[in-house]
Amino acid sequence: MKKLLDVMRQLRDPETGCPWDIKQTFSTIAPYTIEEAYEVADAIDNNDMHDLRSELGDLLFQVVFHAQLADEGGHFNFADVAEAVADKMINRHPHVFSPNAKKLTAEQQTQAWEAAKSKDKDSVLDGIAGNLPELLKAVKLTRYAAVTGFDWPDINPVFEKLNEETNELQEAIELGDEGHIEEELGDLLFVCANLARHLNVDPSAALRKANKKFEKRFRWVEQRAKQTEPQKKTFDLKVLDELWNQAKGELKNHDG
Repeated sequence: MKKLLDVMRQLRDPETGCPWDIKQTFSTIAPYTIEEAYEVADAIDNNDMHDLRSELGDLLFQVVFHAQLADEGGHFNFADVAEAVADKMINRHPHVFSPNAKKLTAEQQTQAWEAAKSKDKDSVLDGIAGNLPELLKAVKLTRYAAVTGFDWPDINPVFEKLNEETNELQEAIELGDEGHIEEELGDLLFVCANLARHLNVDPSAALRKANKKFEKRFRWVEQRAKQTEPQKKTFDLKVLDELWNQAKGELKNHDG
């Protein structure tokens, strides 16, 4: 860790450092931080441990970079960041670190964690980052709200709400009201995020896998269609549907 911190300090040295690194700020580095987090998630999805090691290093470097900028501004340093998060983990895991700790299930610990986070807040929703991806924000909003008891007791009412929002979207489409259509589609997506929370499924990960599956199948369909009719750029929907069904069977063991 000392080696990495030394490398970071040298990169930011005003006289001998790297010109690109020297001119960076919190704002200019933030997009790279987000990008590296996504690359970590991608390595995990691909079960690529070599890539994961590399991407975790890149993400750690982002933390070090931000800490260096803060240190230069006299705000805090990397040691402060590490100490603060260690103290936070100890405070939020009394069932592990307290001398009189009680064993909790994973679900009980999640509830205790959310309750601890909402302590001393004006609202349990305080602290949710405004620039989170909206799907993730929807999950966090409903998870935090559930701490107050504002939640369905089981998954069945979630499906009822899903059907309700689907019907309302269909009604808006029939009326041709574009503003209402957008609103109802948003409500439907919000319930889908809530459903994912009740199923303990990360909706972003689920959608990412669905995207990959679609891409793999469609590329297969596209290739076969072009082989059959190489002179065409668009194809009959019936032909594409038949190829799609073939792709589902052909690629079944390779999806995911």
